[in-house]
Amino acid sequence: MTIQEKEAFKKNIEEQIAELSAEIDTIKKALYPERGKGPSDKVAHLNFKLDQSIHIQRYEEGTKRLNRLKQAYLKIDTPEYGICKECEEEIAIERLKLMPESIYCVSCMEELGLK
Repeated sequence: MTIQEKEAFKKNIEEQIAELSAEIDTIKKALYPERGKGPSDKVAHLNFKLDQSIHIQRYEEGTKRLNRLKQAYLKIDTPEYGICKECEEEIAIERLKLMPESIYCVSCMEELGLK
């Protein structure tokens, strides 16, 4: 991987971290409405609880991905960035463009049974 490619990935990761952080903040606000601004009746309360469970799932997934992106950002200037943790071969550039936090190549990911 060239220095220019790493710089492009670094910028992409920075942008994704900023976007995901803003999304997580929005989700947090939806999870905990201000006092007196919650649901007013039983039906609204049930809908709020359903929405809340979806928000919790989105929050957890977003937080996990944010942590993976931060780890990738810390590793990007090291020789191990873009190298599969399992087979130690280069991860395809196309894969890193879609998921810059990838630590496995597609074949190893499938072999390990990861999604």
